Amino acid sequence: MQIRILSSIRARLGLILLALVSIAGSLPCHAQTCSPTATFSYTDSEGNPVEEDADSYTGSAPLKAVFHANPQDADDFEARYEWFIYEQSDESKPIVHRFEEDLEYTFSQSGTYFIELKATFTQGSDTIVYPEEGEEGTRFSVSIAESHLEMPNAFSPGDDDDFNKIYKAKDNHQSIVEFKATIFNRWGQKLYSWNDINGGWDGKVNGRVVKNGVYFVNVVAKGADGRVYHIRKDVNVLTRYNNETGTSGGTEQ
Repeated sequence: MQIRILSSIRARLGLILLALVSIAGSLPCHAQTCSPTATFSYTDSEGNPVEEDADSYTGSAPLKAVFHANPQDADDFEARYEWFIYEQSDESKPIVHRFEEDLEYTFSQSGTYFIELKATFTQGSDTIVYPEEGEEGTRFSVSIAESHLEMPNAFSPGDDDDFNKIYKAKDNHQSIVEFKATIFNRWGQKLYSWNDINGGWDGKVNGRVVKNGVYFVNVVAKGADGRVYHIRKDVNVLTRYNNETGTSGGTEQ
C-alpha cells in the first residue's frame, strides 16, 4: 500500500516538474539589457588632448561626448534605442532626442545637462525594456562652465624661461568656443595671428625675434555662454633681457 502511494506521489511530482519546465521555457529571457558608458574628449588648459571614460564632466567647452548603449545578449532581438539630453533648467522637454545605439554630441553652450538612454528589445510577443519598470538607468551629467578670457600685457620671447616665452591667453581661460588674436606693431602692420585658444605668438617675424618695445593685440572671441569678447591692449615685449647688463636684443619691426 505504501509503495503504491509513494509511486503515485512521485508521478504527480514528475508531472508538476514537467509543467514548471514548460512554463519557464515559455518565459522571455531577461538577460537583454544595456550598460551605458560615456567617453569625454576635450583639451586641457595647456593644449593637451584628453579622453576619459566617466559618468560626469565638469569643465570648459567645447566638449565632445560619445555615449554608448552597450547592449548585452540582444543578437536575436529587434532593438530600439532612444537617447535624451535635457537641460537642468527644463527637464520636461529634451533638447536632443535621437534614435541610435551610440550618440555623439558636442557641448558648446554653458549650463548643466543630463543624458539618459531608453531601450526596447522585441522578439515575437516578448518585449524587454531598459531600464526596467520601477528601476533607474544610468544617468550622465555634463556641466559646462561660463566663459572667461584674459590676455597678458607682456612676455619675453627668446628668454630661457619657458613659462613666459610665448604670448597667449592666460591659462585660466575657459569655455571659449571661438577665438582669433592678431598682433600689430606700432605702425599698425599685422605681424602674426592665430585661431587656437591654446596657441600663441613666439615673438618672431620671418624667423627673427622682434625688438623689445610696445606692440598691440586685438582679440575677438566668443564664449559658450554667448559672451562676445573684444580685447585690444598693449603688449610689452622684452626680448633676451640680460639681468646683469640691463640690455636686450631682437630685431625691430
